[in-house]
Amino acid sequence: MTDHVPSTGLQLLSRITKDAQLEVSLVDQPVAEPRDDQVVVKVLATPINPSDLALLFGAADMSSAAATVRDGHPLVTAPVSPGGMRAMATRLDEAMPVGTEGAGIVVKAGASPAAQALLGKTVAMLGGAMYAQYRVLRVAECMLLPDGTAPADGASCFVNPLTSLAMTEVMRREGHSALIHTAAASNLGQMLVKICLKDGIPLINVVRSPEQAELLRGIGAQYVADSSQPDFLDTLTAMITETGATLAFDAIGGGKLAGQLLSCMEAAAVKRMTTYSRYGSDTFKQVYIYGGLDVGPTTLNRNSYGFSWSLGGFLLTPFLIKIGGEAVQALKDRVVAELTTTFASHYTHEISLIEALQPDTIAAYNRRATGTKFLICPQKAD
Repeated sequence: MTDHVPSTGLQLLSRITKDAQLEVSLVDQPVAEPRDDQVVVKVLATPINPSDLALLFGAADMSSAAATVRDGHPLVTAPVSPGGMRAMATRLDEAMPVGTEGAGIVVKAGASPAAQALLGKTVAMLGGAMYAQYRVLRVAECMLLPDGTAPADGASCFVNPLTSLAMTEVMRREGHSALIHTAAASNLGQMLVKICLKDGIPLINVVRSPEQAELLRGIGAQYVADSSQPDFLDTLTAMITETGATLAFDAIGGGKLAGQLLSCMEAAAVKRMTTYSRYGSDTFKQVYIYGGLDVGPTTLNRNSYGFSWSLGGFLLTPFLIKIGGEAVQALKDRVVAELTTTFASHYTHEISLIEALQPDTIAAYNRRATGTKFLICPQKAD
């Protein structure tokens, strides 16, 4: 199998220059020899996640992007504003590989028994730099997939499945009994609906259109609140009153929604109070922001939810480190066991590395539209 591994492979890189230009390019990178505890994976599928877009395009104005060619490969450039340059100061002139996760076939392995055991197997990968034709990884960064698993089915094994499972794990560990999730019609949101149905967890799904609401009801969601409707806040408060939800995960980030979640949780808690308190209810309310679909400021009205609340950020990797290896392995085992059911991902477009740098395609996947998900297939011919 080693005869089939080329000396170089295409790699997608993102760079912001000191003269305020984003450069997204494809380059020929050497395929390194694996060390004893490493394998070489032929990357067959890797998803475009919102977190990947943040690294891919940074603070560039992609509406002004231009496509050219350098060294025979596509090059996309776009201007970065002065404010964006301040935010990107720590990554200037650094060519950064992109792509959080993916799946492929192990085509070369180091000398260790663990590495050799993966030779010829299909694996899911977490280790960054996945928008590439070949990836050299430690065995620990690979997860063996069941025989016959399609790479597309294994490509999104980590970010969305583990994040959705982490939400229910946080709920249990912090003493809550129900969840609220925003932008809930996403791939991740649909996984969370299935998890909560399977585990008997009350889940309130906040969506932004009637079509999204219908999508979630179609897969069994019981509580769906549509923020585009005039009675949204009353509906949300009623659902919180019924479920007792005091924990929310917000993928929007900017705007008023995080504050509205706290206000509705407080309104539901006040209904259960028997005596008045000028400090509001003593029911603790927690909102975690884990996404940035709205990059504007987060607006809070502190007078509407008392003093027993918290707003924080949530990232998957620090949480996994916190809960420890045994708990993380249990989550991974569940993902593998339910890979084509609970954690199935659905892709609307499959594109090559070269197509990923075409302006029309960039405009499509950079819209981050709910229900639209792109899968890069690095070995795909154009």
